[in-house]
Amino acid sequence: MGHVEKEKAKLLNRLRRLKGQIEAIERSVEQDQECARVLQQATSCRGALDGFIGEVIEDHIREHLLDPAAPADDPKRQAADELIEIVHAYLV
Repeated sequence: MGHVEKEKAKLLNRLRRLKGQIEAIERSVEQDQECARVLQQATSCRGALDGFIGEVIEDHIREHLLDPAAPADDPKRQAADELIEIVHAYLV
């Protein structure tokens, strides 16, 4: 994942927020909180993880499937942008 270096700080921040969310879920379960509260926290955590996955997939597409020297109107770049939109629509 060397190509992720550019986005490393952003990804690490996302992971730290996820860690905090999981710890909050753990505390809620330990404290016998309402099921609805635990489910709300778990759903929020799942959304955050999906966002993280979407970012890594986008970075992968941009770094490994596209030629950085290609012009903006290159059909492959347009196809990659469409694929990224689809990934984000399903994950985020």
